[in-house]
Amino acid sequence: MFEEIKESNTQRDKFRTAANKLLNQCFLLRRKEDTKKEYTYIRENREMYRELFDLLGYELKINEDQGVIALVSQYDSGRLQLNKADSILLLILRLLYIEKRKEISSSYEDVTVIMEEVREKYALLKIRSKPVMDKGMEKRMVSLFRKYNIILNLDSDVNQADARLIIYPSVMMAVPVENINDYYEMTEKKLKEYSGDAAPEDEEE
Repeated sequence: MFEEIKESNTQRDKFRTAANKLLNQCFLLRRKEDTKKEYTYIRENREMYRELFDLLGYELKINEDQGVIALVSQYDSGRLQLNKADSILLLILRLLYIEKRKEISSSYEDVTVIMEEVREKYALLKIRSKPVMDKGMEKRMVSLFRKYNIILNLDSDVNQADARLIIYPSVMMAVPVENINDYYEMTEKKLKEYSGDAAPEDEEE
């Protein structure tokens, strides 16, 4: 299966580049400029990549409707450990994505929110130890989830209330659920569990 790749330096480089990018970033997006080539290459050579990643303990998932390729660890190793604060912010991003996607008529249109909308969702939880987001939390959220192709900031100063964030459909593949309504209810339920909690930043989820 890998003979054609082995015989061409160009194909070998493409194969290696795409594999490493997916391993490092978890998600590749069809519509994101710096991942669309690798997305297409892996989609076209999916059987070889499935064989490769299966040996490494990962399941390759391709959602062509949403234009997302993801790696899912089949074991406990290789999973990103989020502290409780980051877990809460990821849930908020998922909730905002679902709400905004329902308002958008075209599936090809990006889901864009502003930082103030994230702040408002967070403030509703009334977390005792940190009832409002601070600048450090906002910067960490953007840096962390941008690294894994879950969001993209369109403005350099992410602490501004009107700073724009694209939320990618990869946020839906972080915890897959078949029905979007079930996903919405699950996300709301999980956020309610955090409501009023102390949410220590060093506690892992």
